[in-house]
Amino acid sequence: MSALVVGGAGFVGGNLVRELLTRGEERVVVVDNFLSSEPENVPEDPRVELRESSIADDAILAGIDDEFDYVFHLATYHGNQSSIADPLADHEHNLLTTLKLFEHVKSFQRLEMLVYAASGCTLAPHTYGEAEAVVEDGPVPLDLDSPYQISKVVGEFYAVYYHRMHGLPTVRARFQNVYGPGEILGAGRWRGTPATVWRNVTPTFVYRALKGLPLELDNEGRATRDFIYVGDIVEGLLACAERGEPGDVYNLASGVETTVRELAESIIEVSGSSSELELGPPRDWDRSGHRFGSTEKARRELGFEAGVPLDEGLRHTVEWTRQNLETIDACIERHAAHMAALA
Repeated sequence: MSALVVGGAGFVGGNLVRELLTRGEERVVVVDNFLSSEPENVPEDPRVELRESSIADDAILAGIDDEFDYVFHLATYHGNQSSIADPLADHEHNLLTTLKLFEHVKSFQRLEMLVYAASGCTLAPHTYGEAEAVVEDGPVPLDLDSPYQISKVVGEFYAVYYHRMHGLPTVRARFQNVYGPGEILGAGRWRGTPATVWRNVTPTFVYRALKGLPLELDNEGRATRDFIYVGDIVEGLLACAERGEPGDVYNLASGVETTVRELAESIIEVSGSSSELELGPPRDWDRSGHRFGSTEKARRELGFEAGVPLDEGLRHTVEWTRQNLETIDACIERHAAHMAALA
């Protein structure tokens, strides 16, 4: 068996590649341009071949033949705030990549499944009232908060279109808030805002807690999220590839609603930190209040259910971060001049 992992040097991609190797995959080709990732995340294994470029590069596409059983499309322009700062870069790295990949592989005969990493967070209603679990087959909003969200939804449109028009076996895996070992703060190149470094809430809080720095809570940490451990996401991606219905969509979610303040307090406790909480105002672009994903369809049709509770996942994440502080500090330092100029 062979797999192509687009974005295979990223946080989720690197974890997926390692699991594929553990399961005995004969060959894994990784395509990654290191825009938001680091070479250290690619396992050193003779079965892994790294092709350093964007999947939108015509030369890279020309070298991808009909030789893969599975394709995992995880490449993205990370994330909301970077896309707001540079919508054209988001289009180039978050949507054009998807369209060109689909167009190139649409006639492949060996391919059993192409799994597209979609954004479950994007489709949640804008509410600070009582949240309902977001289901896969609910309405798709047009009123979105960032070019990143728009790109991820349009990517789903293309996945459905290429399945219907060309029979491309696409499955859309809708991620919730993924966290866990392997997420390197500041990985990749500067992308215009401090979100290049402080990109996701969990690794940001863990790092700052280990450094004794304050944990800054936008909107006083009132927002709720569905946090899912990266090991569970990898299991869900493989379930989508092996048992998903072509053309369909599945949430990869924990189904548990946690406030950002509760997350911060848990991280301080798990890490034994002396960090304090700093309560701040809402982000002016973000209207996403309370949300979590429905797990019913994935459980019923894929046999997938997240198995790592938040406290256990945070312990693993804190320990990994402790062991990799030198690498993380080096990445942050690389961007320090840019952040200082914006301060």
